[in-house]
Amino acid sequence: MQVDLVVREGSVVDGSGSPAFDGDVAIDAGRVVAIGDVGATRGRDEIDARGCVVCPGFVNVLSHAYFTLQTDPRGLSDLYQGVTTQVFGEGVSLGPVAGAMTEGMVEFGAVPEGTRRSWPRLRDFLEELQSRGVGQNVASFVGADNLRMSVAGLEDRPLSDDDIGSACALLEQELADGALGVGSALIYPPGTYATTSELIAYARVLARYDALYISHLRNEGDHLLEGVEELLDIARASGARAEIYHLKTAGRDNWTKMREVLNRIEAARAAGVDVTADIYPYAAGSTALAFAIPPPFHLGGPERLRERLGDPRERSPIADAVRDGGDWESLWRMSGGAEGVVILSNHPDIGVTPGSTVAEIAKARGDVDPVTTLLDIVLAAPHADAAYFIGNEDNIRLAFERDWVSVGSDSDAPAVDERFADHPVHPRAFGSFARVLGRYARDEGIVTLEQAVRRMTSLPATTLRLRDRGALRVGAHADVAIFSAEDVLDTATYANPASYARGMRHVLVNGTAALRDGRPTGALAGRALRRDVS
Repeated sequence: MQVDLVVREGSVVDGSGSPAFDGDVAIDAGRVVAIGDVGATRGRDEIDARGCVVCPGFVNVLSHAYFTLQTDPRGLSDLYQGVTTQVFGEGVSLGPVAGAMTEGMVEFGAVPEGTRRSWPRLRDFLEELQSRGVGQNVASFVGADNLRMSVAGLEDRPLSDDDIGSACALLEQELADGALGVGSALIYPPGTYATTSELIAYARVLARYDALYISHLRNEGDHLLEGVEELLDIARASGARAEIYHLKTAGRDNWTKMREVLNRIEAARAAGVDVTADIYPYAAGSTALAFAIPPPFHLGGPERLRERLGDPRERSPIADAVRDGGDWESLWRMSGGAEGVVILSNHPDIGVTPGSTVAEIAKARGDVDPVTTLLDIVLAAPHADAAYFIGNEDNIRLAFERDWVSVGSDSDAPAVDERFADHPVHPRAFGSFARVLGRYARDEGIVTLEQAVRRMTSLPATTLRLRDRGALRVGAHADVAIFSAEDVLDTATYANPASYARGMRHVLVNGTAALRDGRPTGALAGRALRRDVS
């Protein structure tokens, strides 16, 4: 028998968590047709995998690569780590943009030239990526913000029963088209405006479709436990499955809460609540510098915020609110202030270079109060990105010991080339999956290699209901990562974040080599994926 490709003599880790075994993998027409002893099967092409692990390609549960894949569809920062599926939709998605929602409300910071940020339906966006050619498979949640904005725009108000009905009808259309579920981000406007009852209404629709509610919690710091309980309450009240985006404890005063968080989640799981979580293996989070400013001042959108910052009478209470923290998730305070906030983007026109802390910029400018520096940067560069050193990696390790925790980069997927020369980068874009394999599994032994692979393959694929993905078995789609367990390494740092991971030898997407002998092939075999509705 002859097939398209045979991967020979690798150490097969099939994604289930079972022990590795030596064997071959035969692939034809984009699917696995034999595994282990493939007999006399020969390939039109063959890959020598001796000395390497052969496993399913990794599923990036939390990707923001919707723009970088339009600029460079190869997704190289992830490809060099073995990622074969990108999943979007934290808070806002590029579709549906309908009803009272306008394209201008799709707020992701600066939109790169030549890219598009909205489609009438979510499926339209995913299928356009596929039709243009994309290096990894793509799938998405519906942004909870999209549902809210379709009926209320940017207004801060409870939704009426009619509003909820219209938003849920839009959600049903998207779920019927294969959307994975609903993704919320409850610390960012307009997500902050959503009530728990609004989210329960969406989740009840999800439960009927066996779709997932996934959330950036309303608070990851002082009110972390309350944020976790809100997610659990949504799952209990609706019957929907739920996941916590990038589980962490934000702010030094809150680092002791992780064990209690894990205990509460495991108690809920034991009581029949289907709840999971994901992490990225870094202490610093990243988002726009503007989100160090409290949510009430964002009402009306980014331009209205800039107007407030430019008016001394309105600017003064903003500065006071940043300093005081208040009853909201203060990224500024939880980072320890100016020393713990690092600018990631390049703004030479205002004297800001990547890798500088706000404290260093304030000193160079002669500002007595670094909050003044913060507000000036946001006014001059409203889309400036920052790393906030709010977390504790020991807590992330503690969470990753749980067998229900998967991995997402919470980043986009740029390349190291001139197109991305001024692109803001957190090291997690280039290192999250390699760091789990190299540091967490091989070096620190937090989990076995087989368990690390399961957390990045079959666990998320099952949770997301991606049929025949995340596993090496006969009939599965041939998304495959082949790497040296001894050599796999994340090389990205905060000082030099745009640095490809090492150790990945070959990556197959739907049976086509996107990475061969450690080099990108340029093949664009990714597909727009749907949630399994069987």
